[in-house]
Amino acid sequence: MRFRFLVVLVVPLLAACASAAPEVSPGSESTPAPVVVGNAATDLAAPWSMAILADGQTLLTHRDDASITLLQPEGGRKDLGQVEGVVPAGEGGLLGIAAAPALNGKQDAIYAYFTSADDNRVVRFNWDGKQLSNQQTVVDGIPKSQIHNGGRIAFGPDGSLYIATGDAGQPELAQDKTSLAGKILRVTEQGDPAAGNPDSGSPVYSLGHRNVQGLAWDDDGRLWASEFGENDVDELNQIEPGSNYGWPECEGRCDRAEFAQPAAEWSPTSIASPSGLAIADGSAWVASLRGERLWQVPLDGAEAGVPQEWFAGEFGRLRDATVGPDGLLWVATNNTDSRGTPEPGDDRILLVELPEAT
Repeated sequence: MRFRFLVVLVVPLLAACASAAPEVSPGSESTPAPVVVGNAATDLAAPWSMAILADGQTLLTHRDDASITLLQPEGGRKDLGQVEGVVPAGEGGLLGIAAAPALNGKQDAIYAYFTSADDNRVVRFNWDGKQLSNQQTVVDGIPKSQIHNGGRIAFGPDGSLYIATGDAGQPELAQDKTSLAGKILRVTEQGDPAAGNPDSGSPVYSLGHRNVQGLAWDDDGRLWASEFGENDVDELNQIEPGSNYGWPECEGRCDRAEFAQPAAEWSPTSIASPSGLAIADGSAWVASLRGERLWQVPLDGAEAGVPQEWFAGEFGRLRDATVGPDGLLWVATNNTDSRGTPEPGDDRILLVELPEAT
């Protein structure tokens, strides 16, 4: 085994762009509210991503020490060691994790995204339900930096692996179709460009992204992505193959027909800085870092409603959100990564009971 294991501020955008102020709604006593009912785990070190397995177990990555933890349904917890080749620095390190689609109820492959000495890359492991082994690189050459490394990976309903990358602090790469930076990539389990991609032979599925860190699909198979803005506007986008989301020409909405417009946005970025994304009970649930709150965005087909905030300031920075094996929303805090203020028990995975969709 190869381990070393409410008023929204309107701020002028870029000169070529124009944006309207998005609506934002605080939670209220008259609105059905999500409720934190416990913790799935506590005393975690800079958790970044969760993968829920078909057998009810959960894999959890830790960015800064490059380790993976296995959380078991009965409450057990097992250290699976450190991933070989991870070089944590700044926002880089061991980031996303995803399980290959189950075959006959079992998953035999796990994928992880990490920052190496030379690039960001995706690796594959064999998985026997207890241990990871046989680490193999499937995608490499994704530009890296101290910032904007993207990092979220997820298997879609079509069985393809989707990879969110950042612009690596070089905004012009987001518009460069030959670069893997500032993109959402779509590949096979072997890392090859998936059939039906917009440009045959290219892994690029969409472009013009600054730093996507959330990927999720709704019940009708639409892909949604949460994205960090620069100073003014964070975004929730409904992703269409081949679409260009405008960065760095536009931040948020802009009057450019060649660019796809955000489905929802937040301004200023201090109220959001969105990372992980889950879709459940008719809404997108967005974990926010700098904003230190959970955002609920009602979805109606391809349309997004007014974002509503929950838990503002109660649990600190929120990194990831996913539907857990118990049907609750699992939300990972991120207070131990040097940018937060840890409380006793941090970091933790919150168990959130969602209100019924109306």
